[in-house]
Amino acid sequence: EGDLVTPLLLALAIGVIAGLRAMLAPAAVAWAARLGWIDLGANWFAFLGHKWAVWITSVLAGAELITDQLPKTPSRTVPPQFTARIIAGAVCGAAVAGAGGASWIVGLICGIIGAVIGTLGGRAVRGKLANAFGNDHPAAILEDIVAIGGAIAIMAALR
Repeated sequence: EGDLVTPLLLALAIGVIAGLRAMLAPAAVAWAARLGWIDLGANWFAFLGHKWAVWITSVLAGAELITDQLPKTPSRTVPPQFTARIIAGAVCGAAVAGAGGASWIVGLICGIIGAVIGTLGGRAVRGKLANAFGNDHPAAILEDIVAIGGAIAIMAALR
């Protein structure tokens, strides 16, 4: 049977990453699958390990990191942005949980919960940091660093 709690906690955590940066979570899962760090097998999420998924999600994640720095970028809590984060959290949570031997359905739920936590918590922390710095730019960069580091750590934990 093995430990099923760890993959579910990692599914929750990758959901948090999706809440911080919607496309970073799918890019991390895609790279982990492509590098053989995780085995998505022949389940519904195996497409994330395809070379095209790696490049598409990577380009989208890079674009998101850039556009997030722009002053006209909408809030992460507007419906289209929030929905994208929830979908990314759900898919990535399911993939991570399934790769870790847990139920992908429970992982999907954990990913959604994580995405909501990451979206709302990330907005709150970034707002406080922006006020402390007197500028949003350093807060956004710090959030990027945390999101990228967190995504790498989560995928490495599944190896």
